[in-house]
Amino acid sequence: MSGDQSLPGEGPVPEKADEAAFWETPDIYGAYPRLTEDQTARLAQHGQRRNMAPDDVLIREGERCETFFVVLSGTVAVVEDYGTPEEHVLRVHGPGRFIGELGLLYGQVAFYTAVAREPGEVLVVSLDQLRHLVSQDSTIGDTVLRACLCRRALLVGQGAGFRIIGSRYSPDTRRLREFAVRNRLPHRWIDLETDEEAEELLRRFGVGPAETPLVIWRDTTLLRNPSNAELARLIGLPSLPAGNRHGDVLIVGSGPAGLAAAVYAASEGLSTTVVEAMATGGQAGTSSRIENLLGFPSGVSGAELTERAVLQADKFGARISLPLEATGLHPKDDDHYVVTFADGSEIAARAVVLAMGARYRRLQVPGIERLEGTSVHYSATVYEAQQCRTDPVAVVGGGNSAGQAVLFLAGYAPKVHLLVRGAGLEANMSRYLVDQVERHPRVEVMLHTEVTEVIGEEVLEELDVVDNRTGEHRRLAVRSLFVFTGADPHTEWLADIALDSRGFVLTGPEAQEACASPEIWHGRGRSCMALEASLPGVFAVGDVRSGSVKRVASAAGEGAMAIHFVHRHLGHSAVPGTTGTAAVAGHSDASPRIRHKESAWLA
Repeated sequence: MSGDQSLPGEGPVPEKADEAAFWETPDIYGAYPRLTEDQTARLAQHGQRRNMAPDDVLIREGERCETFFVVLSGTVAVVEDYGTPEEHVLRVHGPGRFIGELGLLYGQVAFYTAVAREPGEVLVVSLDQLRHLVSQDSTIGDTVLRACLCRRALLVGQGAGFRIIGSRYSPDTRRLREFAVRNRLPHRWIDLETDEEAEELLRRFGVGPAETPLVIWRDTTLLRNPSNAELARLIGLPSLPAGNRHGDVLIVGSGPAGLAAAVYAASEGLSTTVVEAMATGGQAGTSSRIENLLGFPSGVSGAELTERAVLQADKFGARISLPLEATGLHPKDDDHYVVTFADGSEIAARAVVLAMGARYRRLQVPGIERLEGTSVHYSATVYEAQQCRTDPVAVVGGGNSAGQAVLFLAGYAPKVHLLVRGAGLEANMSRYLVDQVERHPRVEVMLHTEVTEVIGEEVLEELDVVDNRTGEHRRLAVRSLFVFTGADPHTEWLADIALDSRGFVLTGPEAQEACASPEIWHGRGRSCMALEASLPGVFAVGDVRSGSVKRVASAAGEGAMAIHFVHRHLGHSAVPGTTGTAAVAGHSDASPRIRHKESAWLA
């Protein structure tokens, strides 16, 4: 095998097999755990042993991951750019360790090649068996999931994966980068304006700057200004299967509310489809740590919460597709609703759950657009934090999202300025966050403060801020700005749904009162249910619902409760002669995994 054979700071890897474990990549943050004998034995019940010779390729970069490998003897190297002059080793694993990261659990393509360094034996477990074990065996599930999440974060931090070449001033470059970041995809951005590598790559592929942004992977795949959907297909993000697109429940949005609805709907026998315009997890998925969520006393990252929920939904048979942006919702004559999408496709369902959440508002400061995606961010994850190790940063906002971002960034940046236009933090931030923010030695809270100007052409250099009581201006030398200033609902496509004055979806009695055709409720012999919108069988949950509590736990609770009301609605609109809520009028596309039964809540 060619290329660098050692890891930084570790020296050369020895040749003797009995010394291999000593030269393994050290376990970092629990990313490389060694399975116990008992865990390996349980996995062995569902897999097969296989011999491996030196240079045997177990996983190949760019190909779909379909197998889980546990090293029983010998060593396996995880390599990027295998077989090219740029080949380099990322990790080395010995007996007891497993090979794979987050993409393995979802059947994405691999961002690396796993190749045997020394002869030995591996345990081979199919992807289906692995998913079953992760969902059924909490000990193995926690170990594998946490390691996979950590490994994905490390790949991201190392700039592994595909490359995005484009100008920081290009809206399409920002679009691709946001999509990659929100979906936690390993990649590296090469700035057309400042990076010398950009010019060399453009010459190699024979393209000009006008054709950027480009996505390049493994020097064999080139996409010219791809859509988000094209990038998703390249990586293997989930999409809907071709064919009959009818079902019981369509959930629009995959934040905590949407994923909770998916888990409960699919687990209770409803054929369930989830569509998402950007990334699973919603705004919660970008949170570095959520500490006030029931059942997680030490907190949980938004990414881990999201991946666990996605695995649960998949376990029960829910289908998830992204990116798929809804553009319209219309009733059909056969008691279905049809949702249309920007790509021209459509899905019909007997009930629809609206869980689109809300999008953070852009800061209205002249010229800020040119710095978005490079120095101005609307989320605070490990992707952005990697850029903040040496310079002060500023966070705008006074809610929980801002507080969580401040504490997370303070672990990276030498100084964090929290800019709040109000008189205190208590009005919109949980007490536990207020206490931590005010005590942190690297955090400065600046009340009655608003941003009036961003200074810097290519990157942020300074902020001009004003005290909104005295009018006094001040300059802050910061290199990144994080904005959490409230959110607006994405409801402009809901032409037939009653909204409040701010665009959030009305539900319950308010929705019935605002309904353009009140007689639709009389014809059904019932009133509008608590989470039901102004169309029977359409429900709104989480942040998109008018009057909702903007908390992860309440969003998940509403998503679960909505399925109770979906069952009640389907009971009123059931087709005569059918049994079970998964029966679709005029269609029979229920998966064999679907159980035909009513909700236990209605028994």
